[in-house]
Amino acid sequence: MRAVRYHEYGGVQTLVVEQVPEPRPGPGEIRIRVAAAGVNPIDWKLRSGAGRKTLPIDLPAIPGREAVGVVDQMGEGVQGVSIGDRVFGLGGLTGATAESAVLSAWAHAPATWTDEEAAGAALASVTAMSGLKALGPLRGRTLLIEGAAGGVGSAAVEIAVAHGATVIGTASERNHAFLTSLGAVPTTYGTGLAQRLTALAPDGADAALDTAASGSLADLVAIVGDPARVSTIADHANAHRLGVHLPNVENDPTLLAQAGELGRQGHYTPRIERTYPLEQIAEAHAYAERGHTQGKIVVSV
Repeated sequence: MRAVRYHEYGGVQTLVVEQVPEPRPGPGEIRIRVAAAGVNPIDWKLRSGAGRKTLPIDLPAIPGREAVGVVDQMGEGVQGVSIGDRVFGLGGLTGATAESAVLSAWAHAPATWTDEEAAGAALASVTAMSGLKALGPLRGRTLLIEGAAGGVGSAAVEIAVAHGATVIGTASERNHAFLTSLGAVPTTYGTGLAQRLTALAPDGADAALDTAASGSLADLVAIVGDPARVSTIADHANAHRLGVHLPNVENDPTLLAQAGELGRQGHYTPRIERTYPLEQIAEAHAYAERGHTQGKIVVSV
């Protein structure tokens, strides 16, 4: 099969498309014929070697954690899915950007989602849902989301709105129309956020979710008044010091199924900023590394 691989740590020039052996699913796993795969920060951080001490991987490695495709093999003990089903889901730290990939957690992809949308759904949705779940019930509450235009942030906005929250999202001004389209009230990030929030929500924010790790975590605690009402999926360095929630994001099929159901109901549509063909994987990684995206980046296989 064709796959993207890198044989050494480094820049995007290490990424090559080449023929590799097909993977085989183990117990509790499935294999899919990949239609599209998502590109996430973890992919280029692993490729660059930045995460080698905490998240070691074997080289050569195939980048990618998430994909959508049709099931063509099932491991021992797998239930609730059949050969030919279209699913989206998560595998290990690597392995998704290829013609075939093994998934350890998955859900049926809604017919309302394109392959590109489904490819960008898994990691963003389980991460967003894990961060939101730590904050308790959302209905009737005002939620501040820091970094609301990115892949996880945009998913969190739609999911929180679907659960009855009033969402205020921070992003650069060029992304404010995008946030409005998701159902959030937009504002800029940085100095003066508390004052801007007071103008938008005179009664204040009930809770806050940080998806950006921009150094604002202490400000978010001050704004909502209690670290127990703040969750971060990004600022590991400051989470413990400040006492805020730091969810352990896992390959959770229950959360994937919930995201898929929101998709079927029309409440959640993964937002895709750019799609690249497999042969342009270097350009996809380079664009992802620059950040400031509106939603997700996807590679079509």
